Amino acid sequence: MEYRTLGQTGQKLSVIGFGGIVVTETPQDEANRLVASAVARGVNYFDVAPSYGDAEDRLGPALRPHRDGVFLACKTGMRDAVGARAELESSLAKMHTDHFDLYQLHAMTKMEDVETVLGPGGAMETFLRARDEGKVKYLGFSAHSTEAAVALLDRFPFDSVLFPLNFCTYLEGNFGPQVVEAAKRRGAGILALKGMAKTKWPEGTTREDRKWRKAWYEPIEDRDHAALALRFTLGLGVTAAIPPGHVEFFDLALEIASDLRPLNPAELAAIETLAHATEPLFRTAA
Repeated sequence: MEYRTLGQTGQKLSVIGFGGIVVTETPQDEANRLVASAVARGVNYFDVAPSYGDAEDRLGPALRPHRDGVFLACKTGMRDAVGARAELESSLAKMHTDHFDLYQLHAMTKMEDVETVLGPGGAMETFLRARDEGKVKYLGFSAHSTEAAVALLDRFPFDSVLFPLNFCTYLEGNFGPQVVEAAKRRGAGILALKGMAKTKWPEGTTREDRKWRKAWYEPIEDRDHAALALRFTLGLGVTAAIPPGHVEFFDLALEIASDLRPLNPAELAAIETLAHATEPLFRTAA
């Protein structure tokens, strides 16, 4: 397993992270097995959120025997200080831990969210107080908007940003370069989502109709294409990537991560061709 340092924290994370969605809707004994297997294979970065179904209920007990050796990240979708505090305490209890290594604002999308969390009574008040209390070590956010992500990086010294960095959105949708540049400028660690995403499910596809029900997008199933996509993402200065939420893709990501050579010119041309033929999940507005 390759490990990379997260921004300026000094923390070394496995390049592949374990997303809590992997253990949602999973019996506890199976969740325990999956987590123990991941740790045995060198994974030390785990990420969860209250909005991921029963992920905290499953991941907390499964991770308890391994807690001291892993980097545990959690999130809150609450934008106000009171709500963020309540969600933080709930997550700590469910995850059977006294602190999170990384606590993140979840799914920052609108500039209104940015103003709220950074303003009086906003969630950042809870984040800063919790850091002083030792309940969280590092502060970060996840975002699905380049505008919101860049604004947050410019207005507060976050330790990390978790962002969809995907070959197609990056090359075809111009969605991501701005955030990578801002994070590097500010010294924030970069964590990636959607590295193995292909495109949206066909319009009208219900959750029950999806082949991969835990993914709201269509993942890349072809092994060679998935390898090109993940290597592209991890070549952007990314510390670690979280694969789609099915164990099959987590296993595939670990396999791909055994050879993370930079893309050669022929491979880069191939991924550019694939991007041009694919509809991006996200685009930056012109």
